[in-house]
Amino acid sequence: MSDFSSKVLKIVKKIPRGKVMTYKDIANAMGKPQAARVVGNALNKNPHPIIIPCHRVVKSNGCVGGYVFGTNEKVKLLEKEGILFRGNKILNFEEKRICFVKQHIAW
Repeated sequence: MSDFSSKVLKIVKKIPRGKVMTYKDIANAMGKPQAARVVGNALNKNPHPIIIPCHRVVKSNGCVGGYVFGTNEKVKLLEKEGILFRGNKILNFEEKRICFVKQHIAW
């Protein structure tokens, strides 16, 4: 696993239950604002998808995005954590979204 992927997974581990981050939020936290797609690729290779909660990473528009076990499973996991949806979009997205500032991430 690359150093970049390891850092992505460390950030994702810190997303609390019932909250989400976007792919771009993670890229920004890493100081790589153009790397949102690379973040998605790293999450696709997550060796422990429930332990490292990549289901808590969503698109910047509040839509679910991809998941190794399928979008429906991602929605079910997020709903179990108290996140509500209308269609494929998170209700109250900005209230559920968190962002980490780069200097506050302990690598």
